[in-house]
Amino acid sequence: MPEHQPNNPLHGITLEMVLTRLQEYYDWEGLAARISINCFRKDPSIKSSLKFLRRTPWAREKVEALYIQTFAKPSVSPWDKLKPKVGD
Repeated sequence: MPEHQPNNPLHGITLEMVLTRLQEYYDWEGLAARISINCFRKDPSIKSSLKFLRRTPWAREKVEALYIQTFAKPSVSPWDKLKPKVGD
């Protein structure tokens, strides 16, 4: 049975899904500008990029971090709701 990971924004999302969504959002040129790796600059494709990212942990971490930065919505802490507003 899969573990429930409520604080993991990548839970249930495959690397292929991450890469596809980033490529659709930024295009290959935009990805290459944000993460300087050859698989985004020279003859890019989802298949070749997946192969590289699965073998290269540091590159995969950068791609996952960009995905989180771009698409993950920040969660609101219950404590933030208790902070007094300016002027109160």
